[in-house]
Amino acid sequence: MLMKINILNAGYCTAPEHIAIHGGRWRTIHFPAMFALFRHPKFGAMLFDTGYSYRFFDETKKFPKRFYRWMTPVTLHEEDLIVNQLLTFDLRPKDISHVFISHFHADHIASLPDLSWSRFVYMPHAFSHLRNLPPSEDMKHAYLRGLIPTDFDSHSQLVDMSKPILLSEEYAPFKTGYDLLGDESIIGVELPGHALGQMGIFARDDDGNLFFFVADAAWLKRSIVENRPPHKIANILFPDPAAYRETLGNLQTYYLTHPDTHVIPSHCDETIQQFKTPKG
Repeated sequence: MLMKINILNAGYCTAPEHIAIHGGRWRTIHFPAMFALFRHPKFGAMLFDTGYSYRFFDETKKFPKRFYRWMTPVTLHEEDLIVNQLLTFDLRPKDISHVFISHFHADHIASLPDLSWSRFVYMPHAFSHLRNLPPSEDMKHAYLRGLIPTDFDSHSQLVDMSKPILLSEEYAPFKTGYDLLGDESIIGVELPGHALGQMGIFARDDDGNLFFFVADAAWLKRSIVENRPPHKIANILFPDPAAYRETLGNLQTYYLTHPDTHVIPSHCDETIQQFKTPKG
């Protein structure tokens, strides 16, 4: 089933390029906090992630969480807020039926409290390990617990991992996925390495273009094209560096064998600017 897809971003952070990609330059670059708006003929407006919100600054005022703000300085303007960007499409938070959450790092979920009418769709192990996490370990997981709505559980719609679907050659080398809406319009695939339970999604727009939103499986499109992982120092951020490299290799294989698919890393400024669509 085809739908309208708009690629947007809610703020950005800055960090050295050489951290994001091995052999990169010693310059600071922008990493937009991408989110995608889907307008589905049956389910209405839906989102993939949410980007930043002002809550990020509230949650990182004090140590040790202030270190998060120092490591990746964030810029966010009023017009960048997801609530204000939705208005340009004549939408309000209550109009969003589903939010597909790639993973629970702060730059992907900061506006969840604004979307209390939505169903939150995510892989169960993406959040289960955070439930009983001691606050002292939050920073290790780039997790800001104050960004989780108080009624989060009542809005959660966990991906049923017991019901994978076999994927066609159109998705190779990815062999299994999850039909997130029951009509094969949104296919979730696990992209391990960067975060536990990280989920990417395939979606096709009403012009027939296939998009593959790969979240943080790669920070830059060039990493996928050249199979170049981040600097080794970034391994301290990943729960499974070996799985990260395997995922990156699979993404390169997919990219090279499916040149017509739009592969969208969540933080690649060049890619976001290329596909960012006019509002409204």
